[in-house]
Amino acid sequence: MNNGRVILNISVPTTIGKQIDSLAKEENKTRSELIREAFRVYRFQKSWSKIRALGEQTAQRMGLESYDDIEKIAG
Repeated sequence: MNNGRVILNISVPTTIGKQIDSLAKEENKTRSELIREAFRVYRFQKSWSKIRALGEQTAQRMGLESYDDIEKIAG
């Protein structure tokens, strides 16, 4: 039984490996915990980028140029 986990073997340059180890030690985390957290942050940022892009497209389509314009239509 694998407890719902997948083992990934990755390679990184030595300098990045040392930085990962140093940061993990500083934050009292394992390498795995640090990499999992980094992935969650990456995924969040990608999702947020998509949301911002959609917001920008909508603002352009509606002719909104400032937060004041948003306030005017929001009431």
